[in-house]
Amino acid sequence: MSDTGGPANAPTDVVVLTGMSGAGRSTAANVLEDLGWYVVDNLPPQMILPMAELAEHSRGGVSQLAVVVDVRSRTFFTALREALQTLRSRGWKPNVVFVDATDEALVRRFESVRRPHPLQGHGRLLDGITRERTLLGDLRSEADILIDTSGLNVHQLSAKVSQVFAIEGGPRLRLAVMSFGFKYGIPLDADLVFDMRFLPNPFWVPELRSQTGKDAPVADYVMSQPGAKEFVDRVVDLMDPVVLGYLREGRRYVTLAVGCTGGKHRSVAVAEALAARLSSDEVATILVHRDLGRE
Repeated sequence: MSDTGGPANAPTDVVVLTGMSGAGRSTAANVLEDLGWYVVDNLPPQMILPMAELAEHSRGGVSQLAVVVDVRSRTFFTALREALQTLRSRGWKPNVVFVDATDEALVRRFESVRRPHPLQGHGRLLDGITRERTLLGDLRSEADILIDTSGLNVHQLSAKVSQVFAIEGGPRLRLAVMSFGFKYGIPLDADLVFDMRFLPNPFWVPELRSQTGKDAPVADYVMSQPGAKEFVDRVVDLMDPVVLGYLREGRRYVTLAVGCTGGKHRSVAVAEALAARLSSDEVATILVHRDLGRE
């Protein structure tokens, strides 16, 4: 460590994993451990800096440190913000990963294991979720990576966390291009959202109704509509300065969501086209069709 109190050369990678109770923090932590990260669970925020310093003194023994922080009080929240500010002032670049899910999904999970919410007290389960969501609102908005686990099982969540962290020495930014259906809700973890409902719906073409945007006839139909190719061109141009900005800010994972009514035709076709165009040496695109097959 240098005389200024920060990392001497290549600093230890530091991830702070937090989020809503029941959203999948433990699963995400297990995946990071499997990927070779040194994971410390339930670490008080005040101990993050000493832990990072110990990792830095390990002479390469700990090159990737992940701390799981359970923020259940305003005092913990304040301490976490102060710890992150101190880390940044001393040369580390901690990534805050926030796992979240809809209230409906969280209620369902707590009821399935018959456990009360940690902030529920004598109130309802939903009261505890609401208190925690209010407490964590600012932290969620400031997170570097937001992972929506609402519609994911354990295996799907594990795959998503692996996509975020497993790539080493390759592209500096992972861009998830996600198609979705508005009738199933906008993805919680979307950084950019585009609406494809300005294009004619192939659902009303009998021979295309049963196919999806991954099928050539549907893709050709969607992309031949007035404004479709122009839209893709404009989004690709728009993403040039956005990607450069994300790289400057140290963002590692970004989600671009493309929606239509049901997430079967238009959004799928456009997401496929965007993913192909946006992939580069700097950007690895990950194609996700969230709602394909739900109808």
